[in-house]
Amino acid sequence: MNIFLIGYRCTGKTTVGRRLAVLTGRRFVDTDDCFTDRHGVTITEFVADYGWEAFRKQESVVLDTVSREDGNVVSTGGGIVLKPENVSLMKDRGLVVWLMASKETILDRMSADPASADFRPGLTDYPLQEEIARTLAERTPLYENAMDLSVDTEGMAVEDICRRVIGAAGGKG
Repeated sequence: MNIFLIGYRCTGKTTVGRRLAVLTGRRFVDTDDCFTDRHGVTITEFVADYGWEAFRKQESVVLDTVSREDGNVVSTGGGIVLKPENVSLMKDRGLVVWLMASKETILDRMSADPASADFRPGLTDYPLQEEIARTLAERTPLYENAMDLSVDTEGMAVEDICRRVIGAAGGKG
């Protein structure tokens, strides 16, 4: 069984995923890293050259590839839930955990992350704060539909988040 971490940008998927992998003896896989390794360019560069639709198609290929191996903790891109086939795949191959944070926290984390521009290209032409609000409103029902467990990461220590996930994973296989 794999553990898939879903959620908006900067909700802690990579940080929690790395620690969760250590605590559970699993391998950590970040689909964004796999994508950039596979294509030899940043996500921002790929989207600029080929567009979001091409990116989403290739992101699905990466997810399928990494999820074929069992026993991973997989940190996914924030938009992985936009394609129903990705949701089905994750549900079939593991536990899906939705990590959440407030719009304000997401904005603070994105603003403080120097790698944000390369790995988190703008999703819209709106100012960042409005983009976050609009995109969260659009994706929240998709995250809710996809998840087996949700964890509000607001003010929670990484270890506490991991304990919640480990407890849920114990019941799923």
